[in-house]
Amino acid sequence: MICFTGDTHGEISRFKTQQARRLKKGDTIIVCGDFGFVWNESKDELNNIKWLSKRKYQVLFVEGAHENFELLNKFPKVDFAGGKARKISENIYQLIRGEVYEIEGKKIFAFGGGDDEELDVNDFRECADFSRLPSEEDCERARENLENIEKKVDYIVTYDIGFKMRSFLEMESNCFNNLHAFLNEISLSCKFNKWFFGCFHMDRRIPPFYYALYENIIDGETGKEI
Repeated sequence: MICFTGDTHGEISRFKTQQARRLKKGDTIIVCGDFGFVWNESKDELNNIKWLSKRKYQVLFVEGAHENFELLNKFPKVDFAGGKARKISENIYQLIRGEVYEIEGKKIFAFGGGDDEELDVNDFRECADFSRLPSEEDCERARENLENIEKKVDYIVTYDIGFKMRSFLEMESNCFNNLHAFLNEISLSCKFNKWFFGCFHMDRRIPPFYYALYENIIDGETGKEI
């Protein structure tokens, strides 16, 4: 089973819920941004990573807007499921933006990152070079990877979402950036069965293809809570 959940923000309680206890050996859970377990290398954090590393299932995540990007960038890039990923532990990986993975026979396009709208512009300039927002190189690599598979995937997993969907969910907002434009491009050019994202901190299905996630854990195949 491949399943998806929203931002975890380093809270181990998400993996101790009744839903999470249903995950078995060989299953995969993908966090839609703001994973938060690679933050400050504190004793509690390292203990949480150790606990997660003992689970029999895989824990994968795309980066959100609130991550320690500098620390994440120190983990090695490795070959993983047909793409490149950062290995955090034996069963924990960060999915690199623009990569396509094949897990349990499903093609998954990952494109993490997002803008922290509360971040002061001067603070943003001082952030680590692993940017919250994609570069043109990130977008071009994503386009090439999708072209190689005829722009057809089973699942798309992101933190943020394209500007049309943002306009639907936040009708009063006009805060758009290059990431929103790129993800909107992908929504129009790529064929997919389901798109999972986490930035809005809500659990809501937007028919026919979109799933805003926060606390729920959704089975990718059925689109229902596990």
